[in-house]
Amino acid sequence: MPLTFELCPGRMIGGSNPCFIIAEIGQNHQGDVEIAKKMIKMAKDCGADCAKFQKSELECKFNKKALERPYNSKHSWGKTYGEHKRHLEFSHEQYRELQKYATEVGIFFTASGMDEMAVEFLHELNVPFFKVASLDANNFPYLENTAKKGRPMVVSSGMQSMETMRRVYQTVKQHNENFTILQCTSAYPLEAEDVNLRVITEYQKEFPDIPIGYSGHEIGISISVAAVAMGAKVVERHVTLDKTWKGNDHSASLEPAELAELVRSIRLVERAMGTGIKQMLPCEKPCHDKLGKSVVAKVKIPKGTVLTLDMLTVKAAEPMGVRAEVIFQLVGKSVTQDIDEDESVVPEMVEGYSKNKKN
Repeated sequence: MPLTFELCPGRMIGGSNPCFIIAEIGQNHQGDVEIAKKMIKMAKDCGADCAKFQKSELECKFNKKALERPYNSKHSWGKTYGEHKRHLEFSHEQYRELQKYATEVGIFFTASGMDEMAVEFLHELNVPFFKVASLDANNFPYLENTAKKGRPMVVSSGMQSMETMRRVYQTVKQHNENFTILQCTSAYPLEAEDVNLRVITEYQKEFPDIPIGYSGHEIGISISVAAVAMGAKVVERHVTLDKTWKGNDHSASLEPAELAELVRSIRLVERAMGTGIKQMLPCEKPCHDKLGKSVVAKVKIPKGTVLTLDMLTVKAAEPMGVRAEVIFQLVGKSVTQDIDEDESVVPEMVEGYSKNKKN
């Protein structure tokens, strides 16, 4: 299976590719298409890679009693849970309208298919990838049917055990090589103590041949940035235009300034990750030339003297002598000229010490 793959047309994830940042609009649009468009544009302006929604076919996702139960929450858009969800659910035509708008804006567009009928619609809509919400991570018939459709998949893992996620991996893998698993804790907002970033490392060990990511519901951006430093190749965060709006997700969502800062910080961390090869870099040369230490004569050393360690010391010197880390290699060698006390010991002064050696 690939450690990198094309999640969206022309956009690879994994490996050294930039972290793919998903702005999860979800249902924070208040059931208003124009607000949804503003949020798509906001996600694009802030630098996110993808604007994502949540699509449900309510009668397929919920049973009748679940839809009929009273819903008296301050976040309710109706007297029953069904009325509430119907207010927030966009029609197929509205989804096509939003997809067209996202294309015009220049941002990838997809949605979590919250049930199998919703996945069928999203497949027809030709979304670039399927997002599997945490609540469906243990829904194995759903996972198998979704994987068989052949589109890349992003699978959240809130509320699941490692044993279940191993089954998820094996189930999807049988039918689809292009998927990623996101560490996630399903609480809104999420306390830092419950984030469990170390699961990212455990996933990397358990599933070394797929990219691993992070879906966060915490307040602020620091933890999500840390996830990228730990190797997350996909980051998903809920977004809103106003945290005070009605809805459970808004308080755990990022407003535009926070989303923009998240993107900026992730890109900064990516630049800082480097190659893992430890060596002196060109940017360090001015500091090295000014303050780097080298070998200096601790005492006056006559020509022909065989060097001992007590004749030598290390200082920031002008000119720079033999580099400090090779001082032991000078012991036992003869000097070819008189060296004054406190004078730099340069390679030419030491018999058998090649000028071609790293000084």
